[in-house]
Amino acid sequence: MRGMFGRKWAAALASVAFFGSAPSSSAQSASKSLTDSGVRFAAIATGSIRGVVQDDAGVPIKGALVSARGATTVLATTDKDGRFEWATLSPGPYIVHAQLEGYAAASAQLVEVRPSMRATPAINLHRLDSRRILTAGVGPAAGTHAATAPAPAAPELTGVEPDEAASPSEVAWHLRHARRGILKDASVPDTLVADTRSGAGFFGPLDSASAASSVARFAANYIASTPFSGQVNFLTASSFQSPEQLFGSTNVARGIAFLSLTAPVGSAADWAVRGALTQADISSWIVAGSYATRAEPSTGHQYSVGLSYSTQRYEGGNPLALRDVTDGSRNVGELYGFETRALSPDLTASYGARYARYDYLDDRNLISPRVELTLRPTDDKRLRVTGVVSRREIAPGAEEFLPPADTGIWLPPQRTFSALDANRRFHSEGTTHAGIGVERDFGAATVVLRAFRQNTQDQLVTVFGTRLPNQPLAELGHYFVGTAGDVSATGRSVGLRTDIVKRVKASVEYVLADAWLSPADDLRYLLVMTPTAVATRARRIHTLDAAVETVVPETATRFVIFYRVSDGFAKGSSLSDHALSNSSRFDGRFDVQLRQSLPFMDFAAARWEMLVGVRNFFHDTVAEQSIYDELLVVRPPKRVVGGLTLHF
Repeated sequence: MRGMFGRKWAAALASVAFFGSAPSSSAQSASKSLTDSGVRFAAIATGSIRGVVQDDAGVPIKGALVSARGATTVLATTDKDGRFEWATLSPGPYIVHAQLEGYAAASAQLVEVRPSMRATPAINLHRLDSRRILTAGVGPAAGTHAATAPAPAAPELTGVEPDEAASPSEVAWHLRHARRGILKDASVPDTLVADTRSGAGFFGPLDSASAASSVARFAANYIASTPFSGQVNFLTASSFQSPEQLFGSTNVARGIAFLSLTAPVGSAADWAVRGALTQADISSWIVAGSYATRAEPSTGHQYSVGLSYSTQRYEGGNPLALRDVTDGSRNVGELYGFETRALSPDLTASYGARYARYDYLDDRNLISPRVELTLRPTDDKRLRVTGVVSRREIAPGAEEFLPPADTGIWLPPQRTFSALDANRRFHSEGTTHAGIGVERDFGAATVVLRAFRQNTQDQLVTVFGTRLPNQPLAELGHYFVGTAGDVSATGRSVGLRTDIVKRVKASVEYVLADAWLSPADDLRYLLVMTPTAVATRARRIHTLDAAVETVVPETATRFVIFYRVSDGFAKGSSLSDHALSNSSRFDGRFDVQLRQSLPFMDFAAARWEMLVGVRNFFHDTVAEQSIYDELLVVRPPKRVVGGLTLHF
């Protein structure tokens, strides 16, 4: 059954937000980690930064761009008195940079923001009045009396171009023709470096070598003056179903290296580059870049574009992993673009699409458009009405290749997968979603009411730890993907997010959905491995999501826990007796993350942090995903991630 929507777009506007935490990512900050997963909290007790930017003489500098990166990233421009301020910042350490054209970039400062207190840093910028270059044997060596040494007579400038022999260029001629000696630093006025001839530089006519030198100098100046920030992660990840497997000899831990680099583009935008790689029996890497503008104060207009590419090559001997890979590798690329524009003072539209290409699918091109409207119907800005219509297409195994939402820890492709039916190719899942939601702020708390309708074609089902007929046992690092059928669903939800006590933020949401699943051709496999996944009658699903986040600034500790309980989780059969693996009607998923700052390892503007995370969520929790995406993951293993993070 294709459902009442069929394959056409829904006409109603509706929205649902499943609270969750990205399975392969930990947020870089306490305030961001739960926001990325759909949970937004009111701010706890905040602090502020109010500083000044001045030159070497103590004169205030106007128009300098100042950035601070820590629990969040903020920017400001200094006023006529050289001052800048951020009034509400989450407590914690921040790395503060300042830059302005014509000034050397100052070293970054590490500023500690404490609750209900103000930090007052002062930043000095050095004015670039002259250009430093390396000269070879020009002038007296160190230790000689340069002041009393007579100036050598200017040599006769024979064999040179007339314009080269002109008086303003005599010093430049000396620099080009002087005997080469020990390299020394020299300050050369800008008037000597500049050349009035069109197409010429300080060292004569611009040829390929001088052009390359100019590019190198430009790159060096850009790197020196741009307030880069980012992080480097050194992590280890492993999976287990039981404590015995965690400490057993068959459990394989994989090392992961991750690098993130971000920088502002003037005062209007930011760019970011991220990448991760791992090497074991699975060699894989993922890299992505993005460019996003900041919202214009008057119109609220902003846009973002980005791309990512990931590859996985399996070098082990599992025949199940090799069965569906023709050349030993899989490759996935994605492009996206989204824009937000204010249609009126009370109405905002956000729209865009994602395009992904999977080389292991027959239909390799997947397009996922999305349109959202936000209305503030009264002068009371605490009330918001949102509507959304979207089409989301996702491929089997996409969680191994696509980057997590926004910021966070990446785990490159670490697991292999194959089709439930060896005679069938992979099919992508397509979910049409439409809905409406209302949000109302009550002080520090926000109440959310939503309703939605969905139609999903070729709903994916994922099975871990099972044995197919005449096939070897699938290990923890391998899983099967099949098609459960088509799904039609309607639902509604009510949620609350607020501060429980000081330093503790929490949210809770209850979702009630009525769904109808029409089984597909993989029915004979699913009946054996997960009988609860193939109920052909309409069923009512109850789901409760809860999240808690706490920050302890005294010890620089951040702790996040997310838990989902539902009576809709598919329960697989035991490998030994085909009995249901859990007799309880309800089942759950969890994600626990602990970040501990290591101040004794900090140096300059860099700071170290320890990360430990345990989870058994399989899918990223994203907007408008099918309600069955996580419910039809059978026996997901627990994943442990630990290591060190360097923020700079």
